[in-house]
Amino acid sequence: MKREARLLKDKALKSLVLAVDHFNRPHDDGRAEAVLILLDHAFEMLLKAGILHRGGRIREKRAKETIGFNACVNKALTEGKVKFLTPEQALTLQALNGLRDAAQHYLLELPEHSLYMHAQLGVTLFRDVLSDVFSDNLSLHLPDRVLPVSTNPPKDLLLVVQDEVALIKDLMRPSKRRRVEARARLRALAIFEASTRGGTSQPSDSELDSMLQRLAASGDWERLLPGLASLALVHEGNAIPVGLRITKREGTPVQLVQEGAPGATVVAVHKVNELSYYTLGRDDCAEKAELTGPQATALIVHLGLRSDADFCREIKIGKMTYMRYSQKVVERLRAAKGQLDVAEITRSHWHTTRKRK
Repeated sequence: MKREARLLKDKALKSLVLAVDHFNRPHDDGRAEAVLILLDHAFEMLLKAGILHRGGRIREKRAKETIGFNACVNKALTEGKVKFLTPEQALTLQALNGLRDAAQHYLLELPEHSLYMHAQLGVTLFRDVLSDVFSDNLSLHLPDRVLPVSTNPPKDLLLVVQDEVALIKDLMRPSKRRRVEARARLRALAIFEASTRGGTSQPSDSELDSMLQRLAASGDWERLLPGLASLALVHEGNAIPVGLRITKREGTPVQLVQEGAPGATVVAVHKVNELSYYTLGRDDCAEKAELTGPQATALIVHLGLRSDADFCREIKIGKMTYMRYSQKVVERLRAAKGQLDVAEITRSHWHTTRKRK
């Protein structure tokens, strides 16, 4: 194994141990945040180690920094010689990374059942990747006691979500009106929901408020969070080592695959509402990526995102046609900001546009 890959794998193992250590601590101050941050770090190091071990690159040409978490997941999911993640595993990692981002940078309230679920999913996935990529056994590096421990582990993901929704609705009752706390709890569910569609950006307060209103009006969380409603937990064993994985319920796709993609398996995709996937307009993308509208348009065209169904689609509503974008566009724009000359691309785009006119 390459020395760099070995050092990264060692750092990953240390962060995993610290994550479990913080989970099993008897006090709650900063506990959820520490677990999410350390698990996220453990997986970024493990993914980079795996990519290097399989002959991939973790630094783009002339880049000063290594690629980020989402780029690591994409490489491990799609890059030919590197590929070692399944769509379900990528979903688990995207959800974890989104929760970590919210916990580290803003307000996130994660109930105990959900924290346990993500911690145990993490340990199981770490064990699987270590075995599949490095032919290494996690138990050889860690004592048997290194495992998230819960006196009341969740058995059904739908029950976990149902209980959390009931608590959120209670916080929004007229006699309470604890909107900030309700948002903090709903944020965790919204991030998990977005990850089922490949989204990685954080929900805005206005988006959360809209979801709260819809939840209060109908109470039907499965229509509000269809991605979560399609998931199930798979338990393996009742003693150490416990395994916990996420899977899709029968008949529900894990990921959208472009038609004709090389090596793609033909999958029947049921899309209830395209607007639930292509949720953003151009200005929404620009705001989330901290760009001006013209800059966002220029980068979208430069990166060829309008021709990729994962990122963009023209949707007809009545007699009008709108260009709508998925959450993935925001991540691509954010990444491009640090690697490309945005000002020059914008000038070139608008100069070309004026010449055409």
